[in-house]
Amino acid sequence: MNQIKGEVMINKLKTIFAIAVWFSIVTISNTFADGHMDAIKKWSNGEFSLSTLSAKEREKELKWFHDAAKPFAGMTLKVVSEGIPTHMYESKTLTKAFEDITGIKVQHQIIGEGDVVMAVQTQMQTNVSIYDAYVNDSDLIGTHARMQQAVNLTDWMKGEGKAVTNPMLDLDDFIGLQFTTGPDGNLYQLPDQQFANLYWFRKDWFDRPEIKKQFKAKYGYELGVPVNWSAYEDIAKFFSEDVKMIDGVKIYGHMDYGKRAPDLGWRMTDAWLSMAGGGSKGLPNGVPVDEWGIRMEAGTCNPVGANVSRGGATMAPAAVYAIRKWDEWLRLMHLREQQLWTFISLYHLFLQEMLLSKFSGIQLSQLH
Repeated sequence: MNQIKGEVMINKLKTIFAIAVWFSIVTISNTFADGHMDAIKKWSNGEFSLSTLSAKEREKELKWFHDAAKPFAGMTLKVVSEGIPTHMYESKTLTKAFEDITGIKVQHQIIGEGDVVMAVQTQMQTNVSIYDAYVNDSDLIGTHARMQQAVNLTDWMKGEGKAVTNPMLDLDDFIGLQFTTGPDGNLYQLPDQQFANLYWFRKDWFDRPEIKKQFKAKYGYELGVPVNWSAYEDIAKFFSEDVKMIDGVKIYGHMDYGKRAPDLGWRMTDAWLSMAGGGSKGLPNGVPVDEWGIRMEAGTCNPVGANVSRGGATMAPAAVYAIRKWDEWLRLMHLREQQLWTFISLYHLFLQEMLLSKFSGIQLSQLH
């Protein structure tokens, strides 16, 4: 989460933004502030009661927010984010909590992710304030580090913004700070939510003695979690072509999504290519070639190129192999409808099946 500085964004707005940022941070760890004692108790004992903090600790922190925000009560902040459930919750619930607590109104607008990026770019290029705060991808860390249009939070929290920086904040509570830290070692964004690329398997199928025996006889090694692409392909083919049916239901050895959509592209560049060996080793990103296959200038966030002719790896052998295997597995060992699914539709189906399995006693395999 970051604030973009513009000529019309006066220092007072930067201070207000700090309160909004730190309030958002504390909401992640379920600690909040309230404007009056009644309101503090309402939020502490209600929406924010699921916390590692005691009621007394929650109320103390909520009161800090109220006190720190007194000079800014009655003001309005404009925030923007893309429309995913996390940000819908922030827009509908946390804005209400923040206003009750601080007296500061937050207009949290939900728009498309591409529109968020466009607004960030427009504000940086024109120096005209569009929003006071943005919830944007950490992939923009390179842009922020290069253009120096985002507030350097590391310095700001220790200096100008110290009075409105939550003294009870612990940055170590955040996952992913390394992705929002520039090459200069300074923090330009704060993690708000994260997408996890998760690969799961049916352990109940893997544990069946007859299936384990059949797999071992064919492939010569034990059936288990695959440790490389070849083993994954063996297992996927085995369930799709050899097992075929479990408990009278048709089953598949591979699950994926293939509809042409932005999330398919992000999935490839964010994880799939690097899983096949694309890019350089290193955390949080490979150096000098990152997981997207983009070569960077040494010690900077300045891109050189993604094409192999410019030292990149987006079309290198590992990337070609990864895309080829994704296509092969999608076509050969897959429920055909999944070629029409996106990341979001697959997520909803998975969640629905998990809930049905848990509460209705239905096996996941039966839902196919």
